[in-house]
Amino acid sequence: MSIHHEVAVVILNWNGEKFLQRFLPGVLANSNETGVAVYVADNGSTDGSVKLLRSRFPLVNLILLDRNYGYAGGYNRALSQIDSDFFVLLNSDVEVPGGWLNPLRSFMRSNPNAAACAPAIMDIARPECFEYAGAAGGFIDKFGYPFCRGRILSEIEQDTGQYNQSIEVFWASGACMMVRANTFWDAGGFDDHFFAHMEEIDLCWRMLNMGYSVWSIPESKVYHVGGGTLPNNNPYKLYLNYRNSLFMLHKNLSKNAFYQTIIARLLLDWLSAMAYLVRFQLKFFGAVAKSHYHYYRDISRLNSFRSSFRHPKTNSAKVIYHRSVLFDFFILRRRKFSELKF
Repeated sequence: MSIHHEVAVVILNWNGEKFLQRFLPGVLANSNETGVAVYVADNGSTDGSVKLLRSRFPLVNLILLDRNYGYAGGYNRALSQIDSDFFVLLNSDVEVPGGWLNPLRSFMRSNPNAAACAPAIMDIARPECFEYAGAAGGFIDKFGYPFCRGRILSEIEQDTGQYNQSIEVFWASGACMMVRANTFWDAGGFDDHFFAHMEEIDLCWRMLNMGYSVWSIPESKVYHVGGGTLPNNNPYKLYLNYRNSLFMLHKNLSKNAFYQTIIARLLLDWLSAMAYLVRFQLKFFGAVAKSHYHYYRDISRLNSFRSSFRHPKTNSAKVIYHRSVLFDFFILRRRKFSELKF
């Protein structure tokens, strides 16, 4: 039986030997408070990750998985072996400074209705700028397109203190998020079908629908490399984002918004696919088509989830942007979070 810790910092690693060499020493040095344990869960790596961990970091709690289950499945299997009040899910390509953990832990201790929180995610290459994967807190628009406080689509803001206040958000970044362990399991954990990408948004939406809240705590900052597993121009990553977005919408939308949102999103996806086609980006066009095929194939499973996981205490409506972030960005030229009309 595993030893109980108040906080378990859990790094899910897959062929990230270079990131472990670079960032794990800092995680260990800056996460050594009482009640905190650091784990590395290896997701079936085929590089030298496990050998490195055993030789250079023998005191790290090591969990070995037999193959790559992706972000969702890997974390589900790893966290099921850890006894902790709070899980901190931390990417292997994140640098953490001294004192990064205390604001998150203090907030979660003081706010029992908070299911999860995240620090501000900064760009390690440009530390004065927010980073794409989470910035200062995540949101979605009425069509399910995610964006952040400090990052809308590809437009990334410089941090001038404009988002220093802690606020309720729609989602916390999977690059670094603290989640209450019992709420994580009550919500069903991550959806293994996602494999990777958007699983944290899906989880946060489920927790919001259960009546909990999700927060951004910019008093804490961490520094993210980004794109460490799949680069942004990878067709497989595009496929996962399109497919998982449809999965997430189908599972979590309210009954009133369901049909109009799904139909609109499918049409918007095909407009994107046509744009890829006319630019002869055939692999990207194929990624969108494949994502829709797999969505239609899984509709029965998604319907079963909708019928079984309903909760009246939804908190999601107040943190959904009830406009189109694409329209605001491209037509109205609103490129900063502060310019959006919440």
